[in-house]
Amino acid sequence: MISYEGKGKKGMPRSKHSEAAIIAALQQLDAGRRAAEVAREVGVSTYTIYAWKAKYGGMDVSEAQEAKQLRDENARLKKLVADLSLDKDALQSVIRKNGWSSQQ
Repeated sequence: MISYEGKGKKGMPRSKHSEAAIIAALQQLDAGRRAAEVAREVGVSTYTIYAWKAKYGGMDVSEAQEAKQLRDENARLKKLVADLSLDKDALQSVIRKNGWSSQQ
């Protein structure tokens, strides 16, 4: 497997921009600057600016940080549920295989 610098655990690119930097860039956009200018200054594509606007538009820094924490917690909980579901399925398979079921 190829490892790329700046990649997260699952191979997704990790943002090198903090929520504060993203909100600051969006505030410049709201102040009337063109997206291409802001993107060039921040070092991202114009598409990224519009993606940030869709994701963080209208938020302040604390709201953006809270949203990120909630997304991270939600991802952790989804992984936990998936792991527990696999464990349950494996245990049920063993019970059926060994005839330990109470449905005899």
